[in-house]
Amino acid sequence: MSRPLPELVSYLEGLPEPHILFDRQYRIVGANAAYRHQFSPHASVIGRTCYEVSHHFSAPCDQSGENCPLALARASGQRERVLHLHHTPRGEAYVNIELVPLRDAQGDQAYFIEKMEPLRVVQGPPAAQGLIGCAPIFQQMLELVARVGPSDASVLLLGESGTGKELVAHAVHEASPRASAPLVVVECASLTGTLFESELFGHERGAFTGANAVKLGLVESASGGTLFLDEVGDIPLPMQVKLLRLLESGTYRRVGSTELRRTDVRIVSATHRDLQSLVADGRFREDLYYRLSTFPIRLPALRERVDDIPLLAAALLVRVSPQRQFSLSRDALQRLSEYAFPGNVRELRNILERAALLCDGLVIERAHVERALDSEARPAAPPEPAAGLPPTHFLQAPLLGPGRSLREIERDALRTQLQTHRGSRIELAAKLGISERSLYRKLHALDQPE
Repeated sequence: MSRPLPELVSYLEGLPEPHILFDRQYRIVGANAAYRHQFSPHASVIGRTCYEVSHHFSAPCDQSGENCPLALARASGQRERVLHLHHTPRGEAYVNIELVPLRDAQGDQAYFIEKMEPLRVVQGPPAAQGLIGCAPIFQQMLELVARVGPSDASVLLLGESGTGKELVAHAVHEASPRASAPLVVVECASLTGTLFESELFGHERGAFTGANAVKLGLVESASGGTLFLDEVGDIPLPMQVKLLRLLESGTYRRVGSTELRRTDVRIVSATHRDLQSLVADGRFREDLYYRLSTFPIRLPALRERVDDIPLLAAALLVRVSPQRQFSLSRDALQRLSEYAFPGNVRELRNILERAALLCDGLVIERAHVERALDSEARPAAPPEPAAGLPPTHFLQAPLLGPGRSLREIERDALRTQLQTHRGSRIELAAKLGISERSLYRKLHALDQPE
């Protein structure tokens, strides 16, 4: 085994992040104190291969279904970065790998320095909190999170409802230099135009009826940190231009004030809507779309990562019933893997919570899952009506009187349904042909002045 210069080994020893040094045969020839403390506190790694230590593989990563930074560096001749799932004394964990090739006097790649940084709030094995998964499509998403996290680029999270967009927003925040500052969440779907402006930017005393004191906006609360705009596709069109100004210049005005204020926030937004279609329909500003989507990340649906269901189920059972140590039988897991999960991870949690309540022992069987799925059955929702108009079969003659606006018709139709509906809000949303978020937004609007 070749021996590196002692000066190089000494240099690595002084670095605060975990580093190893290995040769062209993948053999580790140096490991600093930070690496030994974090990844191998009880055994020496010198002379062993990097792929055996980190992955328990018997062959290099690129021969075992993983991206190999050494192979990439050999091909490109430069620094390479990948995200790997490593074995550690505390179990499997996602680690950012940055590899730099070192050349000898002849210009050949002789050694490779590898820096490792664990990706926070992300887990491979079951955990009580954080993102969980090992599927390739999930790892591809995490690699994007790891790359964009340290920057200040605006991130747009795209995906179906229930895929964990807020957890990914937390992961982006935790991977950034802003991690010690606040992450402030804005629920855009629940805020009407005036309320959105007041919540986001704050207001001065006397700015409107009921404004009895100065209110700090969420933008000020997030200063130095991250502002997470959840369901950004629901932001009212008149408010979008004010959000655009914040993104372009970092400036805003409180409601009722002419003073221009500055803030330093990183914007992460999320939506389950097709923003490009909304832009084409004139319901979302094109310039705002491009500002928000500097770095888009698509979150995979649960049906795209079925292999992660056992990991997710184990972690979710700990969350829904921490007092009892539930497990799932093989048949129960098989039944879950056969289900499409239109509600994604959020729906999986609901099903597991119901199954746990139906189970008298500690092992959830297929029959318990079947009963939980039967409770999940719901009628297919009709297409969402265009332009926010209630479905025509709910419109009665008194609602359609002359001189009535569409807004008045919609409000009265919704009030009529509230008076007669005896089921849950989820069932009412399906009956009206709208999403549950849209229903809550419309119910909130009923309390606002006409």
